Amino acid sequence: MELKDAAVLVTGAGRGIGKAIALAFAKAGVKTVLVNELPSESNAADETVLAIQNLGVLAEKVLWDVSDFKATAEAADTCKLWAGTVDILVNNAGITRDNIFIRMNEDAWDKVLDVNLKSVFNCSRAFLPGMLKNRWGRIINLSSIVAFSGNPGQANYSASKAAVAGLTKSLALEYAGKGITVNAIAPGFIDTDMTKKIPEKIFNDLVAKIPVKRMGTADDVADAALFLAKSSYITGTVLHVNGGLYL
Repeated sequence: MELKDAAVLVTGAGRGIGKAIALAFAKAGVKTVLVNELPSESNAADETVLAIQNLGVLAEKVLWDVSDFKATAEAADTCKLWAGTVDILVNNAGITRDNIFIRMNEDAWDKVLDVNLKSVFNCSRAFLPGMLKNRWGRIINLSSIVAFSGNPGQANYSASKAAVAGLTKSLALEYAGKGITVNAIAPGFIDTDMTKKIPEKIFNDLVAKIPVKRMGTADDVADAALFLAKSSYITGTVLHVNGGLYL
């Protein structure tokens, strides 16, 4: 299948990396882009949809909580009505609830694992049947540099993103013979709303440690997603996009 014939779903596409990925696929000329966000982020989803439509590509917003298994299954039916089979699934939705481990409560742990990890299970489980039917598909999951390096205050986030990497490899092995590739991207420190919360001194210290001497951009990650979608011979890989910070 060529990209021009593909329908793409990007979760958490209202802003930041998700929005950049959705726009990158639109600029590449895909058939349809489905933009997922929480119902509370409807306005952000509208902005992404409008930007895609301005590029001459069909786009629809699909609002649901990707951490909810039942809601995801129902949303898959809606996506099928709008776009037919979702050929490329980008599991981007993610949150942080940072705290040192001894002060981390159960809710902070559960919420991060639900949004960052369970959503990957939910969405992959919902959209894989269509890919299997067509014997073609791409699943691209967002992991993180901290899945491999660890990070103080982010035990929940690091655990969720490490699990995403493991899930990616297992799914890749299960479906490699069915025309479906499954890969992950592990961004480093990317200039997004999430990293803007980092105190200035810590921010500057982090940038100084990056060999390319700059923060990454959402477009850097989007380029990686597009590359993985185009490739038919790369699967089970975690592509590090971190400016050399972690090798």
